[in-house]
Amino acid sequence: MEASVNIGQAAKKTGLSAKMIRYYESIELLPAAGRSESGYRQYSAGDLHRLGFIKRARDLGFSLDEVARLLTLWQDRQRASADVKALAAEHIDELNRKIIAMSELRDTLQDLMDHCHGDDRPDCPIIKALEPSTDAR
Repeated sequence: MEASVNIGQAAKKTGLSAKMIRYYESIELLPAAGRSESGYRQYSAGDLHRLGFIKRARDLGFSLDEVARLLTLWQDRQRASADVKALAAEHIDELNRKIIAMSELRDTLQDLMDHCHGDDRPDCPIIKALEPSTDAR
């Protein structure tokens, strides 16, 4: 019989919090854990492997929906690698959109900061830019 670990041990082994493990179970990314005689969750080596897969996918920025799709592909030994590649390509496209948006935000804030005197006077273009326009009042 395969040794199992409790949720605290699973958290330590996977680098996930116990709360996150319970959450992944609640949204069915992880099958319901077995229970000990005293009712504590018990995780198998297979569960830990799956949690490691989920953590790595999340570390790469995949959404929970994308992780679910990846898990389905991972378990399907008849999958086409083209399906996995297409999902990764979609994710890269989304990352690129976010990078562009973040770069624009950084550039805007940098411009505001460059125009702020940073002295004892109250006038500050950063604060001014955060104020709602007179049209919105």
